[in-house]
Amino acid sequence: MDTKAKESPITQRTLELCQAIVDQSDFQVLKQKLDAFLSNELLKFEYQQINGLGDLLRMKQGQGLDLKPEEVTQFETLREKFLTDPVAQGFLDAQEQLQQLHEVVSRFLNKTFELGRRPEYEDVHDGSCSDCGCH
Repeated sequence: MDTKAKESPITQRTLELCQAIVDQSDFQVLKQKLDAFLSNELLKFEYQQINGLGDLLRMKQGQGLDLKPEEVTQFETLREKFLTDPVAQGFLDAQEQLQQLHEVVSRFLNKTFELGRRPEYEDVHDGSCSDCGCH
């Protein structure tokens, strides 16, 4: 089975799946939210600052070092300011929803390889909370 060839059935069907995802209006809304964030240099900078400071605080905490109250306050202030921006909120929401979409598609593909057949909905969603995407 040559899956690297452009005209292979697997490649063609995978491209069809990708197109079906992109064609969904919900996906287009998520893409617009991501694009709005990515075109805002100030928000991207603030996001990098929050992530960098958060990483530093986690590293210090992981090493058993005390966190200075002003470091925590700085982080919380940056985070709260960021979260008040509707574009930032849209970006975070879009990221979460795209991650959930990715997980669902991956579960179906993984189950296909596991079962050796196309899975049914019930094969992937057995009713346990770990399968619902709520975590």
